[in-house]
Amino acid sequence: MKISKQYLLLILLTLALKSSAQSNADTKGLKDYYRKYFPLGVAVSPYSIKQTQQAGLIIREFNSITPENAMKMGPIHPEENRYNWQDADSIVAFAQAHGLKVRGHNLCWHEQTPRWLFYDQQGTLLSKEILLKRLRDHIFTVVNRYKGKIYAWDVVNEAIDDDSTHFLRNSLWYKICGEDFIYKAFEYAHEADPKAVLFYNDYNTERPEKRERVYKLLKKLIDAKVPINAVGLQAHWSIYEPGQKDLITTIERFASLGLKVQITELDMSIYPWEKSPRERLPGESDTYTQDLEQKQADQYAMAFKVFRKYKDVITGVTFWNISDQHTWLDEYPVKGRKNYPLLFDQNLQRKKAYQSVTNF
Repeated sequence: MKISKQYLLLILLTLALKSSAQSNADTKGLKDYYRKYFPLGVAVSPYSIKQTQQAGLIIREFNSITPENAMKMGPIHPEENRYNWQDADSIVAFAQAHGLKVRGHNLCWHEQTPRWLFYDQQGTLLSKEILLKRLRDHIFTVVNRYKGKIYAWDVVNEAIDDDSTHFLRNSLWYKICGEDFIYKAFEYAHEADPKAVLFYNDYNTERPEKRERVYKLLKKLIDAKVPINAVGLQAHWSIYEPGQKDLITTIERFASLGLKVQITELDMSIYPWEKSPRERLPGESDTYTQDLEQKQADQYAMAFKVFRKYKDVITGVTFWNISDQHTWLDEYPVKGRKNYPLLFDQNLQRKKAYQSVTNF
């Protein structure tokens, strides 16, 4: 069959356009799909920003980063008179070099907190006054170092107890200071950087009972004129929860206080949620089946549909780790079990879940 030159040119042009479209799709990242909605972020380590493939993926896909561990009190302030700036500085420098926003995580938490903070040299618990002074010194030193480079801070992390019979977690912060450590942490952070957006950050906020205790705490802070601006929903979720109704209720409940909302530590496990660590059971599989892959994609699609609907309230979404190659869920709650919770697989390739959150 004879093909005319005009028809051949048309075929070549079509192929070129398809190739161009494919090339554009390959270079377009999550941040581009959601440019009209909110920043898309990811938790990073000093290693990930130095590893060429991971660093390239971060730059292509995201416009915000959070240090996963480098700014927590234990790693950054291991001794009273010594700060370890190297890891945190490297992450902030990477962000500045590539035009990325930075969320600071975190200033006050009951875990990854060095022992020296709570005890004197004789091993006796400190007084409230001394502990609050140490908290103030820590917050001022860290926040001032990154002032103008970090736009938001998770100020207080996970102060609400998991046990529904209690209001606040019975941590050393609470045992020594009562609720005042929460109030003071926000006051110190605001004083150190009045322009920073200040967050209370917690998990299981979509479960009705815990949601109401978080709401109660936030309302108390607001009524007391504490400088809190927003709430972080950690979003360590699974393909089984939360449901759309609970997610919407949570966003609307906190927004009713006049607070902005961010999704701060998003992952979507293929297993039901477990709080307590345990050993892997004999024969316990971690196979990522096609059925689980589809359920995960559907759950991600549902969540991002809700996020887009509430774009005037939600000011950012951050994933907790980059890809299934390595996540914190590899070690918790079941050590050595893969959870496959993210949008990129173990080879850093986009998964079906990626397509489900970008195809809208």
